[in-house]
Amino acid sequence: MYILKNSVRNITRNKGRNFLIGIILVVIGAACAITLAIRQSANNIVSSYEKENKLTATISFDRRNMMNSFRESEKSQEEMINAFNDIESLSLEEIEKYADSKYVEKLTYTYDINVNAKDITEATDSLVKEKTEVTTKTTTKKFSGESGSRPGMPPMMDGGFRTSSQTTKKTTEKIYNEKKDSGAFNLVGYDSYETMKEFVDGSYTITDGKVSGDFNGTDVIISEELATLNELKVGDKITLVDPKNEKLTYEATITGIYKENSDSANDLGSMFSNSANKIITNSNFIKTILDADEDLSATITPTFILKDKNSVEGFEKEVKEKGLGEFYTVSNNLSEIEGATKSVNNVKVFATTFLIITLAIGAVVLIVVNMINIRERKYEIGVLRTIGMKKSKLSIQFICELLIVGIISLLIGTGVGATLSVPISNKLLKNEINSASEKYENIENNFGGAGPDMNFKGQDFGVAKVEEVSKINAVVDYKVTGKLMLIGIGLILISSLASTVVIQRFSPLTILKERS
Repeated sequence: MYILKNSVRNITRNKGRNFLIGIILVVIGAACAITLAIRQSANNIVSSYEKENKLTATISFDRRNMMNSFRESEKSQEEMINAFNDIESLSLEEIEKYADSKYVEKLTYTYDINVNAKDITEATDSLVKEKTEVTTKTTTKKFSGESGSRPGMPPMMDGGFRTSSQTTKKTTEKIYNEKKDSGAFNLVGYDSYETMKEFVDGSYTITDGKVSGDFNGTDVIISEELATLNELKVGDKITLVDPKNEKLTYEATITGIYKENSDSANDLGSMFSNSANKIITNSNFIKTILDADEDLSATITPTFILKDKNSVEGFEKEVKEKGLGEFYTVSNNLSEIEGATKSVNNVKVFATTFLIITLAIGAVVLIVVNMINIRERKYEIGVLRTIGMKKSKLSIQFICELLIVGIISLLIGTGVGATLSVPISNKLLKNEINSASEKYENIENNFGGAGPDMNFKGQDFGVAKVEEVSKINAVVDYKVTGKLMLIGIGLILISSLASTVVIQRFSPLTILKERS
């Protein structure tokens, strides 16, 4: 109790020195409160985004690997088509086998099918070969009378002569992709905006109309090439035909026209891009077509929801061990998730760096101030030691003085930090959030713009969108206050350690002798 009372008395007695220490700790406390609040808020945003956007893996056909393999084997175009026809698509049984994994939390998959269409010309890439067949026809004619009776003709043993004629016949043989034999057009269905990855990453962009927000109707969007080839426009209706049963037809309405922005769309060696015959709709429309004809086949595109980041490499390795073909590849959205929160993480890293620098500078300044404080009170220390106060109690007294000043200053600094945390964090996030918002708007434009029937609410598209900078909610709550007090007390104890060492080395008689 004496030590505590004496500490309080010394604080009021040395107001100027303690006021200086207090100001230093207020600045440190405010800076730490702001950085801790920003860090916590950034962590909350990232955690919330990762919780809402699951880490997924997909198995897709690796065309680049296939083409490289064909190129290395020097196959002809006909051989390449035949080799492609021999590649088997993934079956539902195989997909379920891959999903039976400790790394997979859930399996989802979508279908796409091939269909025909009335009065629509496809953008074909079939190869037509011309074959030449030569047919030789030989006939034998016999004559009555003796052999060789005809003038100029040699005698024949059979009493006649032979004539021959030759005809040339040309036929064509069509070498085509058997996988598309069931239909001229590829009908692909999605169940939400977020799953339409081509529009999210900008590979596809709506040039007229929009992507319909009705995922239960019969709306479709078609490519620019198909629209130009058939003089189709937004609002027109097209009739899709079941390739297995021409009596089954489905009327669809064109709500948008899109263009492909990938490399295949700019390839001058090809007349049409890969997406020329791709008609995009919703998965429910495709299910309706499949339910009406059980003989109609579909391609399954699986999506495996992984448990965590550590599951990415393990799942890819496990799938290959289970027999995934060489022309299939496993991809994931880990980079998209990390890229989506990059802007927030940048601020978090900056806040962490600033916190470390603040603590390092604060520790050095406090150590220097404490050393000066001890030397100024050297005579007081000598007197207290002479009257019998132990070195340990004397050290505790100085630590108590600094703790009292420190706790009061840190509380004031916390209040200052709480006031400044939101506007400062907003300032730091302004450029990052503007960049993210611009990216989000570009994605909306890829879908044809946010119309009244296009509900983009809750759709993040791989971008951690923050509508207003002030909504970062960088507040100083009890968690931040607790961390701040622990950091502050730790900093005070560390800075007091140097002064404690000095006190332990002081000799009271030497101090008094120097004073006299």
